[in-house]
Amino acid sequence: MTTFKLPDLGEGLAEAEIIAWHVTVGETVSVDQPMVSVETAKAVVDLPVPFSGVVERLHAAPGDIVPTGAPLIEVAAVMAESSGPARTAASTVVGKVPSSEEELIETFSYSRPAAAAQARGRAVPVARALAKRLGLELGAVDGSGPGGLITLDDVLARANVGATPPAIAKMAARAQIAPQPLRGARRAMAQTMTLARDQIALSTVCDDADIEVWGTSGGQGGGYTLRLMRAMARACVIEPALNAWYDAKENARLLLEHVDLGVAVDTPGGLLVPVLRNIQAKSPEELRAALVAQKAAAHERALTGEDLRDFTLMLSNFGTLAGRYGIPQVVPPAVAILGAGKVRREAVVVGERVAAHLCMPLSLSFDHRCVTGGEACRFLAAVIADLELAE
Repeated sequence: MTTFKLPDLGEGLAEAEIIAWHVTVGETVSVDQPMVSVETAKAVVDLPVPFSGVVERLHAAPGDIVPTGAPLIEVAAVMAESSGPARTAASTVVGKVPSSEEELIETFSYSRPAAAAQARGRAVPVARALAKRLGLELGAVDGSGPGGLITLDDVLARANVGATPPAIAKMAARAQIAPQPLRGARRAMAQTMTLARDQIALSTVCDDADIEVWGTSGGQGGGYTLRLMRAMARACVIEPALNAWYDAKENARLLLEHVDLGVAVDTPGGLLVPVLRNIQAKSPEELRAALVAQKAAAHERALTGEDLRDFTLMLSNFGTLAGRYGIPQVVPPAVAILGAGKVRREAVVVGERVAAHLCMPLSLSFDHRCVTGGEACRFLAAVIADLELAE
């Protein structure tokens, strides 16, 4: 009997939601046939069968949230009638696939002598990471897993995290409804925003761009977003400090020449942020095609993990819905995000008279640990200068 555990899919999240199983208990399966679809880091990933044999047990049902390192499926090997040995080794999904006897330490899996493992506290990676963040000593946590292995639920229980507040429980009982667990993109958004809140020294500066010279057609065909992307790419040349990653542990920043822009997309399933790569090198036509494709993929839930990771700068064009100014949240390791509010006519002084001009309100949030106010203002001024050009 071999147990396959949920591997680290490289999405930056410590868990995945089971979307659908493609195998059933009692079914004879072979390596690499479709096994299960999971959603993690806002993307749906299909995992193949890692072992040939007969499915003995599925450890989770559709809708369940499974932490990295937790058991997914058990397969009993079937010996082939030929003289060759049956194939029981795991096919690689991401990294090395652990067997049921192996312990997961930190972010990878390998066998460790029992004495050394016991000295450190035996825990799955997500439980170890959460305990460190909460300031809990693993030695004080009772493990409910095999051989006393500490699971995510063990750490949550020790910290009393996840218990429904009395007021919410009382209201739910009064309204005769049950709280709805956040799923998929909404769950990922909650985790990402919590992390960002805890890590970022957030500051925001606001101003307006007078775009009257655009005429009445500037916002058609994605025009507003395309102009914003061009302006941000050009602003990065003038003030590169905002197109960077910040490493808080090393207190170091990485200034980047390429601009991979994460563009917030509102979907019925929640907020998604697909990434447009190397926007500084793309023509308007190429940018438009990339933007249309990524928005369509977001609404069709067809984005991959690669589509969502490693942005160097962020844009939220929330003004297409409503709102003038905002305080967009920076997501580490990036250090800045530009928010564009609803374009409207404003009273503007032109020479000796007052005129009604089309204006775009802008809100630039930045990580004040590594970006100065002067750098943020210079970046915003450069964005405005480009937006106020006719072409």
